[in-house]
Amino acid sequence: MSLRRAKSVDEYVEWVRQAVFEVGDLRECLEYELEDLNRFPAFLDPLEEGVKSIYRSMQEGTYVFGRDDLPFMDLAERYSEEIPFHTLLRQINETHRRGLEIGEDSD
Repeated sequence: MSLRRAKSVDEYVEWVRQAVFEVGDLRECLEYELEDLNRFPAFLDPLEEGVKSIYRSMQEGTYVFGRDDLPFMDLAERYSEEIPFHTLLRQINETHRRGLEIGEDSD
């Protein structure tokens, strides 16, 4: 199954902004649920920093599409069962790697 890619820059930026919100929301939920634990799951900090880094680069105008997976995708795949917005991360990564879905027929 092919993942849908963003059809415009605005949509892509919105997806990344949404991922920043989602990772922050996940952190808040874990803070509430895991009061007794001393630390968060190992994936949370690098995932949050990776998503925020992409968003910052978009805001600064330094973001560039690439052919390789985004740096946090290994973690996102490894912990996909624990990340409710995993599909959003995969769509962001697919758009990063293959570019915007402009003028292409959908599968």
